[in-house]
Amino acid sequence: MVDLKINGLHVSMPEGSTLLEAARFLGFPIPTLCHMDGLEPYGACRLCVVEIGREPKARLVTACTYPVQEGLEVRTASSRVLRARVMILELLLASCPQSRTIQDLASAHNVRQQRFRQEHEDCILCGRCVRMCKEQMMAGAIGFRGRGENRSIGTPFDLRSEQCRLCGGCIYVCPACQLRCTYNEPEKAICGGCANLSPPCIEKEPFDDMMCYMSPCVACEIPKE
Repeated sequence: MVDLKINGLHVSMPEGSTLLEAARFLGFPIPTLCHMDGLEPYGACRLCVVEIGREPKARLVTACTYPVQEGLEVRTASSRVLRARVMILELLLASCPQSRTIQDLASAHNVRQQRFRQEHEDCILCGRCVRMCKEQMMAGAIGFRGRGENRSIGTPFDLRSEQCRLCGGCIYVCPACQLRCTYNEPEKAICGGCANLSPPCIEKEPFDDMMCYMSPCVACEIPKE
């Protein structure tokens, strides 16, 4: 067993576990997009970042791929972590502004406006579909192609794959395929209709190392004067 500390709480986890598994064991929620139970960790979306270590050597790592280590100190919702997640969500919104999954994550993290130029892509390269096809469906009909800005997902040479069984698993797990009607203007890019838009404690001191993580937030239930 490996002993570490998450948000000030001690926890023992089996060797080979990830920080994401350890945090969820304690009940600390960490948002994920490319991660999915039953699939190999990939760490593509970076949304699950957490902060490890202490200043001046503290750094951000992806919780879904980083293994637990003896004596490690982890913060899942520090101010630095939340700022990074907001930036990541804004970039994801710029790529797929009509994704219901990304919109809901953005609303939950108090993102109210799309600041970056919208691309209206149909893929965020999270790799869910590729891993589902290979690991669960045992087909491997699709994969990554190209590098950098030319990177994409599809079949070799864009020809129909003989391994594809038309099971629809790739579509089922794709966060970009779950579309929601929305405006094209950046200031109206996020629906947020079902979100609590005014959390009372998220920006207040002295919660630098540990911002709001409770779901639902008990403070949000306090009647406002």
